[in-house]
Amino acid sequence: MEKKKIYKEVTSTCSCGATFKTMSTDNIHVEVCSECHPFYTGTQTRASKAGRIEKFNQKYGFKE
Repeated sequence: MEKKKIYKEVTSTCSCGATFKTMSTDNIHVEVCSECHPFYTGTQTRASKAGRIEKFNQKYGFKE
């Protein structure tokens, strides 16, 4: 008995408008993809530890 092939190649779309092909049983709509995610586009920023510590100390009145 052969398994049924339930997966087919479908086009998935992102909220940003990008499309890509994937294997699924139904069409997929995603909110974030590699075209618009900050990690992949290089727009992700990180706060420096020094800046966060200074902000904390100022907020709670700690002096060095």
